[in-house]
Formats: sequence, C-alpha cells, structure tokens
Amino acid sequence: MDGIALTDLGVRQAEDLAENWTGRPAAIVSSPYVRARQTAEPLARRFGMPIGTASVQEFTYLSPPKCVGTTAASRRSWVLAYWDLSDPDHRDGPGAETFREFVDRARRLLADTTWRDRGEVVIFCHGQFMQMVRWLQEHPARPVDSEAMRHFRTVDLKQPIEHCQQYRI
Repeated sequence: MDGIALTDLGVRQAEDLAENWTGRPAAIVSSPYVRARQTAEPLARRFGMPIGTASVQEFTYLSPPKCVGTTAASRRSWVLAYWDLSDPDHRDGPGAETFREFVDRARRLLADTTWRDRGEVVIFCHGQFMQMVRWLQEHPARPVDSEAMRHFRTVDLKQPIEHCQQYRI
C-alpha cells in the first residue's frame, strides 16, 4: 500500500471539493492509497459517512522494490523504457502490474453494476486509473495489444487527469 500523504495544497483541494459538493452521495469509496483516502476524508466527514475501499489504485508498472530510494528524475529512463517496450504482458518485477492486468482491473470496475444501483457513488482514485476508465469507455472492445498500449500512453500524456478532477461514469 502506498504511503505518500497529501501535500498542503492537496489537503486544501480535498477540503474545497467537499465544501462544494452538491447532493449527498450514496457511498464514498477510496483506493487503498493514503493520499486517496485523505482526499475522501473531508467529504466523508461532511456527510458523516464511512469510506469503503476498492481496487482503484494507481497503475504500478515499475517494480516498487526497484524504485526504493530513487527520485522521479532517476526513474525517468525506466518509465520511458517501459512505455517504449509496449508489451502489455511485461512485468517489471515484484509488485508490478502488467498493462493487461491494469486494463482488466479497470474493466472489472466498469462491469460491476452493484455499486451503480445505489445512486451516486464517489470513488477517490488516481489519474492513470481514471484515464483507463475513460479510455475503456471510449474504446470498449479494443484488444489489449502493443498498439492499444501506445494509444493509451499518448492519450494519458496529451489529456492528463488533474488532481481532484471529477469524471462521471
């Protein structure tokens, strides 16, 4: 589980989101990552609701043990190499997810209709996960291959999802 906490700016954004939210959600769900849960907390407090947990965490395509003690700048070449390889079944190492597994995880969320029957469910997740959900809605039948992986990466870079951005399914 990721232990990176929100910055002061992130805390303010989460509080603003909760303050400006219209309507009471039927449920509030978060990824298991600390910063997603911290983003959900102000909304949960406002409505006196518990926060559920779902497998909507960020795409971990680089092996976490390999990344210990590194910076974003020092990992840059690994990131570029991963996406240049464009192998949907490539696993970088222990704790890493393949692109195909990532796609399948997002597809499971979209296929799970049980939460939709409850009304508006607010899910606090992460940029690439939201991007994958959006991408799958636009390309539901697209096979998971090298071309799809390259296309997803292009969309992710050209149309990034911002912090506290809302996307409705």
